[in-house]
Amino acid sequence: MRGLPAAWVLAAAAFGGFSLLLPVVPWAIAEAGGSDTLAGSVTAVFMLTTVLTQIAMPRLMRTYGHRATLIAGCLLLGPPSLLFLLSMAPAAVVGISAVRGIGFGMITVAASALVGELAPPRLLGRATGALGVGIAASQMIGLPAGLAISERFSTTPVFILGAIVTSAALVAAFRLPQTPKRAATPSGRIPLRVLLFPMVAVGAGAIAYGGLTSLLRIAVADLPVPTALAVLSASTLVGRFGAGALADRFGAGRMLPVGLGLAAVAMVPFALIADDRAGAGALIGASVCFGLGFGIVQNEALLVAFRRAGSEHIGSASAAWNIGFDAGTGAGSFALGAVAAASGYPAAFAVAALLVPTLPLLARLAGPSERPRPST
Repeated sequence: MRGLPAAWVLAAAAFGGFSLLLPVVPWAIAEAGGSDTLAGSVTAVFMLTTVLTQIAMPRLMRTYGHRATLIAGCLLLGPPSLLFLLSMAPAAVVGISAVRGIGFGMITVAASALVGELAPPRLLGRATGALGVGIAASQMIGLPAGLAISERFSTTPVFILGAIVTSAALVAAFRLPQTPKRAATPSGRIPLRVLLFPMVAVGAGAIAYGGLTSLLRIAVADLPVPTALAVLSASTLVGRFGAGALADRFGAGRMLPVGLGLAAVAMVPFALIADDRAGAGALIGASVCFGLGFGIVQNEALLVAFRRAGSEHIGSASAAWNIGFDAGTGAGSFALGAVAAASGYPAAFAVAALLVPTLPLLARLAGPSERPRPST
């Protein structure tokens, strides 16, 4: 278990700084007179550079190690947040978001891969669940806190706090152990199609998540959205750790259809709320349902990716999972924002409800059958 607490703390701090800014940057753009398309596109650009970085991460981790890449990621994600104080012009916010996305891509892959390297196989479900707890807890605080601070004061303290919180992750980074070096090229390159299903499964849930975190505050301005985001993150925490504990006992992947179903069903009341056909009670209930489902999906998809990849390709499994998560978040923010601009927010959330179960099913049908691996 040596090094795992530091890895959990680092991920929580990094995601805390990320979560503070996630709903605030699009809102700040809208307040400055920017279009809905621009407000959604900054998250899409952030996630685009995140995904491009994640593609290169298995090689970077083999070359420089987990600790060095995590330190670099913290430096690229945190301090550039201060540049938002200088300008909210379109070119500036897009460029800053691109740089921060590189840092986020480094942190997301290296943190989950490090947990996969350090955790004993018999505790892998709970170790990844604890990682999810740290991330979800920081999001539970960061998402509503960023909005609340912006509403009470301004966006300025949010940008400063985001830089400070993420930079604080460096303290944990220096306490990480050195992991064993692997060969420059692992034996046998794992085909992407082997990891297609878990990557698409978490990506489908992330599409809905990206749409909610970026658009919900704009879609239902008269309801307690900060509270709903906090409830969503708390429910994600419960769902992710609970799924990890069950996976250690019964095997990974068994709860994945349940998680996808809960996340899809939850998008229906969100659509009704955006259409003024439901109120605060439905908002909180939908947040609980979606958070539980998405938490289950996150942990189950990561464990399935680790199992399919095998111990030699933990970095590739982590990269595939994170690519699915972050590409889905960026695509959800951008595509659902475009749907909202064309047809309204109820239509955007209804589209998400259809995509969450459909995309993983198509990926399962298109991908290869899973190669059996001995249980550990």
